Amino acid sequence: MALTQPQPEGAAADAPRGNLAVTACMETLQVGYLHAVAAAAGCSLSQPFPDNGIDWHVSHGSREHEVDDEVTVKIQLKATQQIAARPPGPHFSFTLDNEHLRKLARTRVAVPRILVVMLLPSRVDQWLDARPDALELRHCCYWTNLAGHPVTGRRRTNVRVPTDQVFDDRALCDIMARVGAGASP
Repeated sequence: MALTQPQPEGAAADAPRGNLAVTACMETLQVGYLHAVAAAAGCSLSQPFPDNGIDWHVSHGSREHEVDDEVTVKIQLKATQQIAARPPGPHFSFTLDNEHLRKLARTRVAVPRILVVMLLPSRVDQWLDARPDALELRHCCYWTNLAGHPVTGRRRTNVRVPTDQVFDDRALCDIMARVGAGASP
């Protein structure tokens, strides 16, 4: 699916967007979001090659960590335009391929794993708003630890992502502090 979208009548014509698939652009935007959060949290990023089902490794160094001076969390990124901003209730449902869920649901791992889901507006031209005082990305990412989550579907399983777990720099620092203390994210 291309990014070109019909303009409402009377709307000024924007410069044409490229012809990358929307899903490819969603992936690029969520990587930018992750980079911004990691930078603000003082974390380093590495991308495994090949990725083998985990998109990013995020590392955080601190003298306050008990288990090591640097701890790492593996992150699987997902994005959707199917869920509205500020989902009502304590969680929203997100469907994962069982192969991805099995990787994220392992309980005995050397490096903890989390799922980060980005909710995006359905219209690409609403993803960003750049002003002299801010660059605003819409909407935001939420995170969850799926360790121990059962696989229930034939090919895909619905998981619940808590709406109070916004993935930002403070959340990432808190996650790293827990991992640095030897606990789960």
